[in-house]
Amino acid sequence: MSRSFRRTSICGFTTARSEKDDKRQINKALRRRCNQLLAAGEEMMPERNEISTTWDFAKDGKQFFDERDWPKGMRK
Repeated sequence: MSRSFRRTSICGFTTARSEKDDKRQINKALRRRCNQLLAAGEEMMPERNEISTTWDFAKDGKQFFDERDWPKGMRK
């Protein structure tokens, strides 16, 4: 229980709980593109940011908040 509270007052912009599904879709598309390039005999593989951007994810980033104004946000 030593890490039951956040140490840094930072959270996501939206109400989405996680980006797990978004990351699965992007990694699936990346693996498919890499396999296509390998079959075609290409040597250069694409980067993850060439397939998509993080702006397409459910959360658009992170923001700092004042823990004195919102102490409930410090709980995990």
